[in-house]
Amino acid sequence: MTAHVDLNMARTLATSSAVSVELLPSVARFSLRAGTGEQTALSKALGVALPTKIGQCTRKNKIEVLCLGPDEWTVLAPEDQAVKITDACEAIYTKAPHSLTEVSDREIAIQITGAKATDLMTIGCPRDLDLLPVGEARRTIFDGVSAVLWRDGSDEYRLDLWRSFAPHVISLLETGCAELAAE
Repeated sequence: MTAHVDLNMARTLATSSAVSVELLPSVARFSLRAGTGEQTALSKALGVALPTKIGQCTRKNKIEVLCLGPDEWTVLAPEDQAVKITDACEAIYTKAPHSLTEVSDREIAIQITGAKATDLMTIGCPRDLDLLPVGEARRTIFDGVSAVLWRDGSDEYRLDLWRSFAPHVISLLETGCAELAAE
């Protein structure tokens, strides 16, 4: 049985000399959908250019945008900027119709870092992680759970997943961390 994990609090979940697994602090998260003609206005409203290549990320002023599809993005920002983002996008809606949905409570983020981070990720992710460029992200699965995998450094990953699946994924990562430490 998995112990209860408070998913609202940042904390270290597992650590060894090889790898560390940490629950990251909450952020404002948005799902953004828009057509090609609206992208320029939305980029201006957000203060960061919407990337156009699937998997590409752009960052500016603590706002991070990931292109998940030809008309789909994830927008991450500090929690105190959620209202500002909502208001800015609402202000341009009539000239740039789009769908902006706050999904902050739906997802959590787990950071995996260390020399064996890639090894740990392979316990649940079928992707060839060597093909994921640093600074990009991809929609994928982790042991059957839909997730977004960010590669923030050569030995640093972030895994965004729905809160309801977090106990399962965290348990796998904790077990994997312990196994890597025993090698």
